[in-house]
Amino acid sequence: MSNQSSSPDASRRLAPWLQIQLESLLAQRGHAWLLGGPSGLGQFELALALATAWLCEQPTAQGACGHCGSCHAVQVHTHADLCMLLPETLSLALGWPLDEKTQDELDSKKRKPSKEIKVDAAREAVSFTQFTRSRGTTKVVLVFPAERMNHITANTLLKTLEEPPGAVKFILATEAAHQLLPTIRSRCLGHTMVWPDFEQALTWLGSETARKNGAEGSLKKPLHSPEAADLKTLLLGAGGRPADALTWAQNSPAADAAAHWQALPKAMARGDVSALTDWAPATAVDALQKICHDMWAVRVGASPRFFSAKDLPALTSGKPGSAPQNSPGAGLHALASWSRDLDAIARTVEHPYNPGLLIESLVSRAKTALSAR
Repeated sequence: MSNQSSSPDASRRLAPWLQIQLESLLAQRGHAWLLGGPSGLGQFELALALATAWLCEQPTAQGACGHCGSCHAVQVHTHADLCMLLPETLSLALGWPLDEKTQDELDSKKRKPSKEIKVDAAREAVSFTQFTRSRGTTKVVLVFPAERMNHITANTLLKTLEEPPGAVKFILATEAAHQLLPTIRSRCLGHTMVWPDFEQALTWLGSETARKNGAEGSLKKPLHSPEAADLKTLLLGAGGRPADALTWAQNSPAADAAAHWQALPKAMARGDVSALTDWAPATAVDALQKICHDMWAVRVGASPRFFSAKDLPALTSGKPGSAPQNSPGAGLHALASWSRDLDAIARTVEHPYNPGLLIESLVSRAKTALSAR
């Protein structure tokens, strides 16, 4: 399984549910929007589409025209009236330019790119709002993911966010709105991201993967579109979040990824460390939390959310040859303890642990929890 964090692509067409939200936002007034919801629902794509529409020279009620000079400048990441406030790691991944000083420091290996939005970048954004517009009638500051601002960075933006100079607009997009300062949230109009219907998301996922495979196949040998059953497995594994599922399907063959995901719970029950080889620790913790959730659900008689029931380890009394059992109390204490451990690890998983040792520890802990009866 590849890292499922979404890799937004500004050139990709908006999903139908995002287009509806874009048109709704464009019909409303406000200088600062906070787009909130879980990861994988398209916060970045919607935020960038809204910013592009605000900057467009010939906008419509449906959004930007996509053909004017302003739209082209956004597409090639050079628009002088658009400030992208992103963590340095995300800026590099998406191809958005960094300031000269930061780029020199990274090129000379003086430090690693930051996973947070740094206070110096926020100060640059405040200065950006005070410059004269280079074209059009407005300037836009886009912050994503907004929860990556620490308190100092957030407070640097606070005054400008409340009273922006001239025709400046802000878009803050977040995957964890509860982590933002209350003062930041109170100064923005809130928009909760819409969860798409599962079948609608599955249809969109199929069309997007087919379109990408078609584009790559025109340059190389023809590529086969993923099977619907495999895409359904990936969408389930992503918790119904289509952007995460699409990134997953694009980073590895869908059939292989689906088979690996289906085999993962039983591999963890066996203590098979190789099943998580090359996984980022954060991705591994996320997957184990999903296994823990589904095991808990099945034990109390509910349906699993991220896996099919047949993919989960069988519930037995622990005696050789014993039949499956569904006692609600069986193993629930172990699962509760495992869930607490995973939550604690998730809060610090981006710290520089030894990845190999951490993965071994995670698998060992999973085997213990899954074997408890």
